[in-house]
Amino acid sequence: MEEQKQTHQFKTEVQQLLNLIINSLYSNKDIFLRELISNASDAIDKLRFKSQTEPEILGSDTEFRIKLTADPENKTLEVSDNGIGMTYDEVMENIGTIAKSGTAAFMQALEQAKNQETLTPELIGQFGVGFYSSFIVAQKVTLITKAAGSDKAVRWESSGDGNFTIEETEKESRGTTIILKLKEKEEGDKDFTQEWTIRSIVKQHSDFVNYPIVMDVEKDEPVPENEQIKDKDGKPVGDTTRKVVKQETLNSMKAIWAKNKSEISDEEYKEFYKHISHDWNDPLTHIHMKLEGVTEYSALLYIPSKAPFDMFFPDRKHGIQLYCRRIFIMDDCKELMPEYLRFIKGLVDASDLNLNVSREILQQDRLVRNIKKNLVKKVLEMLKAMESEEYEKFYNEFGQVLKEGINSDWENKDKIADLIQYKTTKSNDKYVRLKDYVSNMKPEQEEIYYITGDNLSMLINSPHLEALKDKDYEVLLMTDPVDEWVVQSLTEYEGKKLKSAEKGDLNLDKTEDKKDEKFNALFGFIKSKLDSKIKEVKPSSHLKNSLACLSGDSNDMSAYMEKLLKASGGAAQVPEAKRVLELNTSHPVVEKINNLFEKDRDNQVLNDYSQLLLDMAVISEGGKIDNPSQFNKMLGDLMAKSLDQ
Repeated sequence: MEEQKQTHQFKTEVQQLLNLIINSLYSNKDIFLRELISNASDAIDKLRFKSQTEPEILGSDTEFRIKLTADPENKTLEVSDNGIGMTYDEVMENIGTIAKSGTAAFMQALEQAKNQETLTPELIGQFGVGFYSSFIVAQKVTLITKAAGSDKAVRWESSGDGNFTIEETEKESRGTTIILKLKEKEEGDKDFTQEWTIRSIVKQHSDFVNYPIVMDVEKDEPVPENEQIKDKDGKPVGDTTRKVVKQETLNSMKAIWAKNKSEISDEEYKEFYKHISHDWNDPLTHIHMKLEGVTEYSALLYIPSKAPFDMFFPDRKHGIQLYCRRIFIMDDCKELMPEYLRFIKGLVDASDLNLNVSREILQQDRLVRNIKKNLVKKVLEMLKAMESEEYEKFYNEFGQVLKEGINSDWENKDKIADLIQYKTTKSNDKYVRLKDYVSNMKPEQEEIYYITGDNLSMLINSPHLEALKDKDYEVLLMTDPVDEWVVQSLTEYEGKKLKSAEKGDLNLDKTEDKKDEKFNALFGFIKSKLDSKIKEVKPSSHLKNSLACLSGDSNDMSAYMEKLLKASGGAAQVPEAKRVLELNTSHPVVEKINNLFEKDRDNQVLNDYSQLLLDMAVISEGGKIDNPSQFNKMLGDLMAKSLDQ
């Protein structure tokens, strides 16, 4: 049954994006054409790969190309391809919406962009919606597409005003044509219907596209001798040239990864990155390598300058494309790069691969495993060789992901450990590598101390660190969730064990202090009053100035890990861990409570003080107490008594 013309509303997030695009200022409007050409190239890649197992899908149309058609009179520009095309359902799913996985992050980015005069390019690039960049220059966009193997075509149209129409239509051949009805040109704008404008944009942004980008151009051609009009002396009369329209290829199509590095400019490397990644930012750096011999392959890999919005989404895509002798095989090739390096973008062209390779075969392929091993080695070497300023930029964006490798890549664990870094109690908000931490350790210091949590300010002021600070020992401040898994796998570094500053006894004083024994009875009493909430009360090895803190035994789960597991929805599987209440026996309050206890063990106020000590310990680490109003009342009563004295 033929689908009738229907009008639909854009999803809220798309309409907000279009409003920004239509009303924002752009310093470089050319990017819309790069995005549309890139999408066309992707569509041909998909068809070309599918044809490896279904050759009949190509029919007689086997010459791939992307055609640009400009009409200065009607102010239109067309971009068409003979790629895989889309069905009616695919148009509905892909055009007019944002992928469900990215919607929340996309909306957040839109909110941040609302007050900006200029729309930041990465907003479109990061969310993979380059098609909408058409509205930078177009007052109306028409998309006509026919899926390979289908006998029906689809027409989609919108003026970016909140609605779009969709209907079935006729189209001779497979592929997609996008027709832009251009806005009126403003002063200083380029004319996107002019041949030289289109040529320069293609040359700058899309020269390396793997398929011919063609355009009909008007050329002067000599009139053949036998067609010329001549006078009685045999001399030509009138024009000896005439205008003819010829199709011309605008791009070189030479695979950039197949060239020698010396032939490629920095600008070409950057433009190719933007083409394959759909990121509008320049990359931070790149690796271009060729291996020849028994195993032959080329690789061009990039580190982005900005983290993608979906870096921690379960259904995110890897950034590596796989080619065989310049024929595209697949994108999202997880088999070539481990999870902890999933931010790497680029491609690998392996000439010895089977063109019909499947993901199952890839997982078992010795060549692929060898390539992966070499690529990881090169990436880690590149990171290690980075200048400190460049590495800081990288680490701020991707350090959290890189650290995942400590727990997942045992072969390269030591190399990754050399690369990870933390802010510390002594670094003044700067990062410190583990190697530098070890170099700065005090002569008598035997362990690397760390503390985990989600708030840097709270960690650096944690009472757990008081005794360590008193010794002038540096402490690593670990604020990423992944750090909890890092310390489980990286138990030592350069022969020094990693030691939690909040778990177990710090053993900073080797001599046993007999004076603490006099508090045994009091601590037993407090333990009995708080028995359902704590496992033990003991003299603190952490505190110097504060009165109380909570700690765990060496093998206990940290408070931060417990918090993370509960936040991830695993509250039912996480047993309520009892912790140790540590009291500072050098604090005058402990001495005075002990005196009161020895005089009158039945005094009701001792019960209140026991609860107050626990509440103070919970608050000091940023936790929530069970009864805030009771805490408030007890604290008020104590203040009143103190002021009366």
